[in-house]
Amino acid sequence: MVPFDSSYDFVINMLFQDIPGIIHGKTSDRGCSGSAFDPLGQSRGPAPPLEAKNEDSPEEKIRQLEKKVNELVEESCVANSCGDLKLALEKAKDAGRKERVLVRQREQITSPENINLDLTYSVLFNLASQYSANEMYAEALNTYQVIVKNKMFSNAGRLKVNMGNIYLKQRNYSKAIKFYRMALDQIPSVHKEMRIKIMQNIGVTFIKTGQYSDAINSFEHIMSMAPSLKAGFNLILSYFAVGDREKMKKAFQRLIAVPLEIDEDDKYISPSDDPHTNLVIEAIKNDHLRQMERERKATAEKYIMTAAKLIAPVIEASFAVGYDWCVEVVKASQYVELANDLEINKAITYLRQKDFNQAVETLKMFEKKDSRVKSAAATNLSFLYFLENEFAQASSYADLAVNSDRYNPSALTNKGNTVFANGDYEKAAEFYKEALRNDSSCTEALYNIGLAYKKLNRLDEALDCFLKLHAILRNSAQVLYQIASVYLTYELMDDPSQAMEWLMQLISVAPTDSRALSKLGGLHDSEGDKSQALQYYYESYRYFPSNIEVIEWLGAYYIDTQFCEKAIQYFERASLIQLCSVANRTLFLLQAYTSEVAADGGQLLQKKCIFVFFSLLAGNYQKALDTYKDIHRKFPENVECLRFLVRLCTDIGLKEVQEYATKLKRLEKMKEIREQELRYNLRVTGSLAPPSSPLPWMPSHAQVRPTWKDSGGSKGERLSAQLRALPGAGEPYESCSSKELGECLAPPAPPAPPTSPAPP
Repeated sequence: MVPFDSSYDFVINMLFQDIPGIIHGKTSDRGCSGSAFDPLGQSRGPAPPLEAKNEDSPEEKIRQLEKKVNELVEESCVANSCGDLKLALEKAKDAGRKERVLVRQREQITSPENINLDLTYSVLFNLASQYSANEMYAEALNTYQVIVKNKMFSNAGRLKVNMGNIYLKQRNYSKAIKFYRMALDQIPSVHKEMRIKIMQNIGVTFIKTGQYSDAINSFEHIMSMAPSLKAGFNLILSYFAVGDREKMKKAFQRLIAVPLEIDEDDKYISPSDDPHTNLVIEAIKNDHLRQMERERKATAEKYIMTAAKLIAPVIEASFAVGYDWCVEVVKASQYVELANDLEINKAITYLRQKDFNQAVETLKMFEKKDSRVKSAAATNLSFLYFLENEFAQASSYADLAVNSDRYNPSALTNKGNTVFANGDYEKAAEFYKEALRNDSSCTEALYNIGLAYKKLNRLDEALDCFLKLHAILRNSAQVLYQIASVYLTYELMDDPSQAMEWLMQLISVAPTDSRALSKLGGLHDSEGDKSQALQYYYESYRYFPSNIEVIEWLGAYYIDTQFCEKAIQYFERASLIQLCSVANRTLFLLQAYTSEVAADGGQLLQKKCIFVFFSLLAGNYQKALDTYKDIHRKFPENVECLRFLVRLCTDIGLKEVQEYATKLKRLEKMKEIREQELRYNLRVTGSLAPPSSPLPWMPSHAQVRPTWKDSGGSKGERLSAQLRALPGAGEPYESCSSKELGECLAPPAPPAPPTSPAPP
């Protein structure tokens, strides 16, 4: 045994002790004759170069083309995963073309057995998938048929599932079921998971066709073989459709009993203070597996909550008893925390049925529960009291919700709403900001903070909030209206184009919004574009024919354009809706009723006078005369009506003029006697009784004698002459040009936008 020696000489001696001939340059019997020691083969020189590839050879061309086809298929799949479906389809088509060229080249130089069937299968399958993704279902079905009919492709029959899915999208349910069953027949029984999925598709298709008994058979088989949440929920839907209460209960119990197959939350709680263990737990607390477990649990809770809300009103005599049964079943399961949520949903159902007291009583039961449930119940109570305008109670429960869970964005939003209702917009904005800090997706808080900034006249910040909200809710009519309203008040409307643009977007989302249409009409009117203003005002009137401002604008427009027949229609409509407002806003001449006429009679008289006035403008004297006669029969002591009857009968040449003139003289004499009595009372007693004389709104017959029948000139000139002939209130006749008339009929400014905060 040789002792350990790490020196270099020892290693050399041990290496060469058996080959002395080589050391001395002599040849040994065990060595190679005439050759020196060269264990690495260095004496042979460098290795010869590799043979250059002949790129022109057919084999090399086929190899390169095959590589290109694989690259195109891969690029197509990547484009599909990125959402670029058109590019994915183009790549798939290109791969198909090159693959056919590849097959032809292989057939020329090799036997058909050497064709790469796997590549052909992948190209065709990818092409069919891209056709289906682009909703080109006919082309996808044709491509799948090519694969299925080719006997050389093994296991191609399972692709009939994809064909069934396409028929399902086309709502061709009979063919979808046919292809699902064909695929089920071609899949061996050892592939249980795939067979269960196909049976799930068959059951869903039966539900869509209304064949609930067949759907029940499919889902019952799935629940007996491999229970799942989807199958259990669909089974409940099927029993609900046929109205089987007892089986709904059993199916609900089976749904709750489906195992989640996820770890308990205790796994993520550190059992000790070991730093290494804590680091591991922190690392796995939010990894992809943990996120998947959360998603699975959230999905299960969603199915259970939806099923409970669906069957609770029908499984018992009343929905309250049904909810109580569901709550008891949930409490005895692994989803015990859902029981409180079901109770809150029970209160919300009471609210939908307009049973406010029961909803409040149910929610008040949670005041002694844990903080999360207490916060949710108090949030709903605050919302209910806010809707009832009981702001003190709403504020109290909002405080309870916030104190129970400071990070509850709905509670903070409700608290901000109660402060907003009290007029403290700065403090309300702070609560909304805190809600947004806790949950940036709380759109209610973002909307309400915009309203608060509008109240504070901080228009830039309000506009910024509404624009952010518009990026989240692209088609929200409320958000679009608020943006337009900010632009309507921004910098005193120096540039209304922005407001017009946003109002146009609002109309594209809500084309029947009469307020937006009227505002657009007002903007175009202020810009001098009467034709566009007429279009929008008319559309607004068509959708909401009771807007006084719109009716007045349309009536004034037709008077300005000398179409008084149309103006009569609009002002008649206005007189039916709001009589006094029409009289005060249309013409100062239409103060028709007197202090001697009762309130109801005065409104009727006013309506008639409006109609008569525009009938005169339109030249329909006979209709005006008939209307004045009707007014005289109802109000025989109205002096102004008699004056117009005398004037019209004189101008038309009727014999009744003497009768009306006599009545008029008698009434004027009585009026004079009453005035003398008033003056006497004033001189003797110092008191003056309320006068009974009418409020004059038209001239006396002696003051005006217009020659309506004999006047020459155009219709517009005659109408202007008639307008100039009409008096002011209590004054002799004064001229009133058509321009002044149009100004009297101009619509008021558009109303302010709504500013009530949105509840969560």
